[in-house]
Amino acid sequence: MRVGVYAGSFDPLTNGHIDIILRSLKLFDRLIVAVASGTEKQSLFSISERQEMIRKSIQLNERIEIDDLDGLLVEYARKRGACAIIRGIRAFSDFEYEFRMALMNRNLAPDIETIFLMPSEDYSYLSSSLIKEIVSLGGSVKDFVPPAVEEKLKMKYGIH
Repeated sequence: MRVGVYAGSFDPLTNGHIDIILRSLKLFDRLIVAVASGTEKQSLFSISERQEMIRKSIQLNERIEIDDLDGLLVEYARKRGACAIIRGIRAFSDFEYEFRMALMNRNLAPDIETIFLMPSEDYSYLSSSLIKEIVSLGGSVKDFVPPAVEEKLKMKYGIH
């Protein structure tokens, strides 16, 4: 069984993330969407809120597991029996950082591949930071995030 890990902060989840999740299912028998803790002070949503938004935004599928990630991604992937780490790349600026991380991960865990997926052109400019900025300034993000995420964002920013 081929297991892939798609890790990120997903703070919040965007349609670009959904695109990568759905396309990853074409490559793997099982996909673990791992929500990285990072520094909670910088996150708008808690890990449990982010996991809830992911669950509400993707169709229930026994091939997808949603989990939390704390620590080194390659160690997590190894413990979970994953053969690959999936990373989304939107632009060349993402590539440089992701390329360096992939090389370090390969050094730490040569048995785990890193696979880069580009989101659909429709979502290539989306970022969680941009989504938060738009909502904080009163703009609509309904075309960029799933409905459950839009609802949570409006609640978080006190928009009715």
